[in-house]
Amino acid sequence: MLRSLSFSGISKPGRPGRPILCSLAMAWALTLAVGCGDGRTPVTIYSPHGRDLLQLLEDTYEKNHPEIDVRWLDMGSQDVYDRIRFEAANPQADIWFGGPDTIFARGAEDGLLEPFRPSWADAVPEASQHPKDLYFGVYLACPILVYNSAAVSPDDAPSDWDDLLDPRWDDEVLIRDPLASGTMRTVFGMILAKSLAETGDEAAGYDWLRRLDAQTKEYTLNPALLFEKLTRQEGLVSIWELTDILLLEERNSPLRYRFASSGTPVIDDSIALVRGAPYPEEAKAFIEWAGSLEALVLAAESAYRLPARSDLPGEKLPAWAQKVLSELRAIDLDSDLLAENGRRWMDEWDRLVRGKGVDPEPP
Repeated sequence: MLRSLSFSGISKPGRPGRPILCSLAMAWALTLAVGCGDGRTPVTIYSPHGRDLLQLLEDTYEKNHPEIDVRWLDMGSQDVYDRIRFEAANPQADIWFGGPDTIFARGAEDGLLEPFRPSWADAVPEASQHPKDLYFGVYLACPILVYNSAAVSPDDAPSDWDDLLDPRWDDEVLIRDPLASGTMRTVFGMILAKSLAETGDEAAGYDWLRRLDAQTKEYTLNPALLFEKLTRQEGLVSIWELTDILLLEERNSPLRYRFASSGTPVIDDSIALVRGAPYPEEAKAFIEWAGSLEALVLAAESAYRLPARSDLPGEKLPAWAQKVLSELRAIDLDSDLLAENGRRWMDEWDRLVRGKGVDPEPP
């Protein structure tokens, strides 16, 4: 069965390569996964959700549907979009599962998604679904501030986004490469959208990102490398998503989190049927199940996922989720603004900010 693929990190100020060998390795691994047939119908999922959740869903679904072989490829949110777009003429995936709705919006605009409205759609807030039924939110993802508690006390840890710019964190910040990460694209988008709202242009936002770049020791290519380097104290603070840190806490990792005091950009973590999916009916059945109360409670209890559905009674949620919901201060982000400008913003960040530190001239 296909598992997560890991590649090495990139130190500042280098640009993130997308080596051909990496693409070939991913294609080769996928070919191995789908090449062995045992009579079951395969349902192939491209997802950034990671091994813990994907294995849990695979095992549970196959137990109840022995005629189905759930297969998944774990990669960053942007990589999922890129791969589905590349394969559009000959789709290999049935389901796109996970990532910000802003990336799904690009997939919808590019004609990569097929309309399908599951029975649970009315339980998802209108803001968490595509108006033409091309994707729906399943979970809520929360970017948070991360620190190594073996080296940084809770009182000294960053408590807001601006704290990462404090000189004491110079060369102590590690960041997941935002070009491949929906979480980091959302956080960077929040900074630029705030600049646009407050000043009428993006200059102040790019200046903030330059100052963060000056503090950043490395942009890692995947979350596993980020966690490993933070644990080894190769950097002490970061930004990431709540779910992974809760899973690491459970495994006695020293990594801990704080919600930013100024607010958190809550991400609609979505699911969609891929246009031209090899097995569309089987894919629809999986999507139907993934957003069911049964699957959402399972994901919350075993994989620290916050459900997007608004009809799930609070008492059905585990204690960790009730605590998070009581502490979370969500901020409104214009998802249309992020979807419209996200690609340009990240291109400009990569070209004009990455590795350049503080630059007095805005892009």
